Amino acid sequence: MTSAASPSPMDTGPVGTGVAADQAGPGPGVGRGVAACAVLAVALAVAGLASVGSGQVPVPLDTVASVLVYRLTGWGEVNWDATAEDIVFNLRLPRVLLAMIVGAALAVAGTLVQAIARNPLADPYLLGVSQGASVGAVAVIVLGSAAFGVTSTSLAAVLGAAVAFAVVAALGRAAGPDSVTRLLLAGVAVGYALQAVVNFLLLLADNPAKTSSALFWLAGSVGAARWPMLALPAAVTLVIAVVAVLAGQRLDALLLGDETATSLGVRPQVARGVFATLAAVLTGTVVAVSGAIGFVGLVVPHAVRLALGAAHRRLLPAAALAGALFLVVADLLARTVLAPRELPIGVVTGVVGAPVLAALLVRRRGRAG
Repeated sequence: MTSAASPSPMDTGPVGTGVAADQAGPGPGVGRGVAACAVLAVALAVAGLASVGSGQVPVPLDTVASVLVYRLTGWGEVNWDATAEDIVFNLRLPRVLLAMIVGAALAVAGTLVQAIARNPLADPYLLGVSQGASVGAVAVIVLGSAAFGVTSTSLAAVLGAAVAFAVVAALGRAAGPDSVTRLLLAGVAVGYALQAVVNFLLLLADNPAKTSSALFWLAGSVGAARWPMLALPAAVTLVIAVVAVLAGQRLDALLLGDETATSLGVRPQVARGVFATLAAVLTGTVVAVSGAIGFVGLVVPHAVRLALGAAHRRLLPAAALAGALFLVVADLLARTVLAPRELPIGVVTGVVGAPVLAALLVRRRGRAG
């Protein structure tokens, strides 16, 4: 597969070269991928328990574990007060689970966008989906809507994301048959336009509370998580992640260029359209419940790819676990660093993500040189 690859500026990055390296030796890589996923899963479980037990009212880890075992299996003896159980099971556990779901979803979406763009610095924001969701949510917060009760913001965000991606896809198709570059350029243009709409809506806010609420949503938060909110994003994330892993060889083929992908039986334009749609649906679904959270879809796939290579059947599960871990830790920092005041989670991912990305780029340059 690698010998027929047609070089291009985007092929020279770690995405394409990683696939070539993976296919030279897939056997050892499989074991390394399984080991990495096992380590990440253990780290995620530990971080999740620590996050559930941490906050303005700390709960000991043994109490956290006992409450979870009792509520999930019915096994054990109740020797804790009702307040601790309510904090653990009804307040913090849904929040931690939502952080896991959103982190995994953004990491998978980022991996898909980087594959279809053949560029390790691409992320879901390039498709304008996050900005579309932001317009819908901010419009409801600022202008108000009681049509769908407490779900108005989420429904408006999903609708905004869907409309934004439809416009980007239409512009990409109208620009010409070779869609990948034009699709991304259309996404950038639509994203800037939608960001201007968000700014205009903020100017229309008639009181500081609405402006503050909109700005907090734009910076991202999982603080409003409740059990009924988890089912849809969890199901969408699981289904699309499984589909992406099963289609991993098609994603690998896209990285090698259209000519090689076609010779392997993959129709590049169709595949890119399908994967772009999956990334848009995934991003819109989780942005609707968490707000716009940056850097997860950019930094996590990039870091995991440097460690495990670019073969997607190994990269995608590890990226999903790493994304979940990253956002659980970010949420824990967001609500403990300046406690009792809580930071928007997007502030933490930005503060952590920017230097991490810079370090990864320096490391990449060192390896290339």
